Amino acid sequence: MAVTTAPPAGPTPMAKRSAMEQIFWGGFYASGLIGALLVYGLLQERIMSIPYGGEVFEFSVFLVFANRMAAVVFAIVMAISHKESLTNAAPIWKYLIISFSNVYASTCQYEALKYVSFAVQMLGKSFKMLPVMFWGMAIIGKKYTALDWGVAIAVTGGVTEFLMTGPTSSSSDNGSSVKGFVWLLAFLCLDGLTSTMQEKLFKEHKTSKYNQMMYVNGLSSIVSLFTLITTGTFVPAFSFLFTKGRFAADAVMLSASAVGGQFFIYSQVKEFGALVFAATMNVRQVVSILLSYLAYHHDITWLQIGGLVMVFSALFYKSLVGVLHQTSYRSSTTEAVAAAVKAEKASFANQADLDARSYKAAEKA
Repeated sequence: MAVTTAPPAGPTPMAKRSAMEQIFWGGFYASGLIGALLVYGLLQERIMSIPYGGEVFEFSVFLVFANRMAAVVFAIVMAISHKESLTNAAPIWKYLIISFSNVYASTCQYEALKYVSFAVQMLGKSFKMLPVMFWGMAIIGKKYTALDWGVAIAVTGGVTEFLMTGPTSSSSDNGSSVKGFVWLLAFLCLDGLTSTMQEKLFKEHKTSKYNQMMYVNGLSSIVSLFTLITTGTFVPAFSFLFTKGRFAADAVMLSASAVGGQFFIYSQVKEFGALVFAATMNVRQVVSILLSYLAYHHDITWLQIGGLVMVFSALFYKSLVGVLHQTSYRSSTTEAVAAAVKAEKASFANQADLDARSYKAAEKA
């Protein structure tokens, strides 16, 4: 039975809190997001590229299934605790489109790690800018500025330099990394579609973060479970889980970090906006790549370092311009509102004075 109780007034909006509170919560969400996704990224690479007792885990869809089930449980608990409705806020088929693209994007992401390094995968995600822009123009008619296209070209050039000037293979790959690039390309196309459809869903149906988490992850669980059964990997995946203790621990930690990452993502976007989130993700990418090189001893060339600098310089510049523009817009909006209020008060005072004079004139008459 669906919970239909009206939501409470809720906490004070972030914009109305003191500067110290905003700094605290901004730091909390940013550090939580970076920490959760650092753990998630390192575990991804560990699970998909390093053997457990001489065997490499090969059933990437199982990881998607486990992560989505954990997210469903979390979303239901949070929706109930916030007294939100458990009914779908948008048509099921729209959630299902996101679920299909999300499941297979994640699967492609895991499969790519069998053939290319984690750094290549992380940088490859920056290529997502172009597919997202093309999907955005095609599906919701979005328009992009010269800055958007300039940053996208700079990022694409930096990633290309990184891929062309040094080692890119995964530590578990025995041959060419071409397969990894194919999986990465598929991931970029599917993930670009996912984010575009999510934006469309938020705008058209005003879904809450827990409602969308619940339905998208719930349907994703069904899609991934169906894939496991139809491909004959359901039993082997669970057999691997129950016979490899270290893998079971890593899988649980992977799901927990994935859920934590989703919580911090939704919270930061809601309280501080997409621009602050984008800047945080840029920091996360840099730290994740550096930590991966330190933890797993990957080789890197100076030209690849140059490519990294080009990519993240462009991304940080875009984030900085966006944040400054947002700050300037809020300041000008506040001033405009204050001026309007002042003008309204003056108009009201003038009208009151006019009414008083009219009343006195009427009394004399």
